[in-house]
Amino acid sequence: MENWITRLVAAICAAGSTVLFWTFGMFIVVPWQEGRMLSLNMVEIQVIGIPLVIGLLVTWGALHIFAIADRETNPRIYATICIVIAGAAIAATIGGAAWSQARIA
Repeated sequence: MENWITRLVAAICAAGSTVLFWTFGMFIVVPWQEGRMLSLNMVEIQVIGIPLVIGLLVTWGALHIFAIADRETNPRIYATICIVIAGAAIAATIGGAAWSQARIA
C-alpha cells in the first residue's frame, strides 16, 4: 500500500510538470516564429524560462519519487515510467505550441 501512495504522489508531480511543459510550449511559439530567439528581452526570458526550469525540476522530483517506490524492486517498470514521462513532456510542449500556433494564425 505504501508504494501505491508514493506512486500517486509522483504521478501528481508528473502531471504538474506536464502542465508546465505545455505552458513552455505555448509561450515559445511567438518568438520562435518571429526568429528572435537570440534577442529576447528579460520579461520574455522569464516567461519562457520559468515554466521550462520549474518543469524540469518537478519532473526530476517526480522521477526521484518514482525511484523510491520502484527502482530497486521493479527496475523495468521504473525505466518504462522514465520513458513515458519524457515522452509526455515532449508531447505537452508540442501540444502547447500547437495550441498557441492555432490561435495566432
